[in-house]
Amino acid sequence: MPLKLEIVTPEARIFSDEVDTVVLPGYEGEMGVLPAHANLVTTLKPGELRITKGGKTTEFAVGEGLVEVTGTATRILTDLAIDADKIDEAAVQEALDRAQKSLADLKPGEQQEEVAAVMAIIQRSTAQLHLKRKRRTV
Repeated sequence: MPLKLEIVTPEARIFSDEVDTVVLPGYEGEMGVLPAHANLVTTLKPGELRITKGGKTTEFAVGEGLVEVTGTATRILTDLAIDADKIDEAAVQEALDRAQKSLADLKPGEQQEEVAAVMAIIQRSTAQLHLKRKRRTV
């Protein structure tokens, strides 16, 4: 019995298919979802999402978001979902470097919204680089 998986970002539906398993990064740790999983809604943190279908695993770098699991479907709403093969390591490293410089230039205790935005960029960039570099060594 397959599990229907949908991954949606503000820009587009990134993935929609029936899969065997989904492993996603949650704030409480990594979580595996199989068909007939108990219903739940949880948060998604930036990291690596793995999808297995027919013995083949596909990996995505994901950002923050929400996950809804029902017995037959899993829906992921996230601000970033990119296939590991499509990550441009040099561009992501450049974005990370700019974000870290911006963070260093901000004064502690001021501009909290800007600090939060920069930290989100750092988390998403770090997740992408980790996945891309892990795949290079495998």
